[in-house]
Amino acid sequence: MDRLTELQPLFWQSTLETLYIVGITLLIGGLGGLILGVSLYVTRRGNILANRYVFFILNVVVNFFRPIPFVIFIAAAQPLARIVVGIGIGNRAIIFALSVAAAFGISRIVEQNLVSVDPGVIEAARSVGAGRLRTVLTVLLPEALGPLILGYTFAFVAIVDMSAVAGVVGGGGLGDFALVYGYRQFDPVVTWAAVLVIVILVQVVQFAGNSWARKALRR
Repeated sequence: MDRLTELQPLFWQSTLETLYIVGITLLIGGLGGLILGVSLYVTRRGNILANRYVFFILNVVVNFFRPIPFVIFIAAAQPLARIVVGIGIGNRAIIFALSVAAAFGISRIVEQNLVSVDPGVIEAARSVGAGRLRTVLTVLLPEALGPLILGYTFAFVAIVDMSAVAGVVGGGGLGDFALVYGYRQFDPVVTWAAVLVIVILVQVVQFAGNSWARKALRR
């Protein structure tokens, strides 16, 4: 416990780093996943922008990247990270890799939730003259809002999980703190302190996500 007290400034710094990494990743990867997921949905056969060639390409790309274990993906993405963010290690590199990986994972969550929307609602909007983009923004996404909130809540938890391996490329956060100062130093108190904060963070976000989803479903 005395050692944890000594490490307290670094502990809270690591907590803030985790929040920063996960928050930026969810923003960038979440937006990318939303765009990709909507594109997968609207280009499906029978949908408002049906195009089997575009759908096939998007489907293959998502299926190619999504199953790659994240610890391997980090190493594979380092050269591209150097080009895009100017560095292959550190928090910027881990945010880049996380954002790309999250976008492909979230795209499937978005697509699956949009598929559950009653096609009759889309047809009704189109029959009264709503354009394709307007239909997507004002009918499709609002109809799927509740499930999408739950999906993004799940994505948040997954990103927290993936951020634990940030130390592989010199990134920070609670996962790296627990490994360096807890596990490798044979200090279970430090390790479990980091685990406890992660669990609390996930519980708070899950509770908030469930609450927002219920409100959206009741509308």
